[in-house]
Amino acid sequence: MIEEIESARQTIRLEMYIYSAGNPGDLVRDALVRAAQRGVQVRVMLDALGSFGLPGAFWKTLTDAGGKFRLFNPLKIGRIPYRNHRKLLVCDDQIAFIGGFNIAPEYDGDGVTKGWRDLGIRIQGSLAAELGESFDNSYARADFNYSPLYRLRKGNSHATISAENWRLLLSGPGRGYNFLKKNLATDLANAHTVQIVCAYFLPTWRIRHEMEMVTRRGGKVQLILAGKSDVRISQLATQKLYRRLLKRGIEVYEYQPQVLHAKLFLIDEQVYVGSCNLDARSLSINYELLVRVTESATVAAAGEIFQEILAHSKRINAATWGQSRSFWTKLKEEWAYFLLGRVDPWWARGRARHLQ
Repeated sequence: MIEEIESARQTIRLEMYIYSAGNPGDLVRDALVRAAQRGVQVRVMLDALGSFGLPGAFWKTLTDAGGKFRLFNPLKIGRIPYRNHRKLLVCDDQIAFIGGFNIAPEYDGDGVTKGWRDLGIRIQGSLAAELGESFDNSYARADFNYSPLYRLRKGNSHATISAENWRLLLSGPGRGYNFLKKNLATDLANAHTVQIVCAYFLPTWRIRHEMEMVTRRGGKVQLILAGKSDVRISQLATQKLYRRLLKRGIEVYEYQPQVLHAKLFLIDEQVYVGSCNLDARSLSINYELLVRVTESATVAAAGEIFQEILAHSKRINAATWGQSRSFWTKLKEEWAYFLLGRVDPWWARGRARHLQ
């Protein structure tokens, strides 16, 4: 990413959920400052909650050099839950990076010996330009100061844009149709092989049902989930689902060496990469993006990555899982699932009309 920032000559757009000072954040910021000093139009947008701990003066050198910086959805009671969870860098509308990774010290490492395990994809060509346009749309509505009529439109944060080998899927809260969930469910409905790496896993009933149907018709579903998580309540809510998943013949693994933060979905000959987890917040509440790719070399590379992650994961034993946890642990799982799988989506849906 830093190399592409250094090579950019016209525009740089950077969008992150979490951005922290230190390494690599200081290095990226300094590269952006150098780009602005040589005349590149630089715009940075960070989520106000995700990057809450970043010092206010962190971007002064960038703005002094002519770059621009905005916070997405400044913190305000009633709007706090709706976050921009996207991670995106676009350089000159030609090169783009998306994935699950933020820019923070936790990502300084290989994900095995140190640092969180995550992944992203480098994109070249027309899709990069479309990602640049999606940044512009987010940047324009970052402060949420909409006119009354603006709230009546269907959200343009819910969109799908396609070309021969890729499809860009955008989602967010509001009235718009969620193409992201629809595409995932449709691909799963026709799948025979499903391989998923997911940091936070609490899918909708429809998506979970389609996974179960894959194994019922003789297919195979493998899930690599977090053995170590930065959000313990999310891990507990996910583990509440293990018994049902295992009973339906779905293979469940937990990544062991480090915190798992990756999002990678392989469904037959389609691969999804982006910021979206398979949980209620990503699928229905946050602003997210996924790219669905069918290009054979990319699908093959994703399969190799899955196998490498699988090699560092432990399979959950269906016969012993139910006996491995205490009554107190099971109770915590029930409460975690109730809060994240029921209360959070219900409350968010009730408030979404105030956004769009």
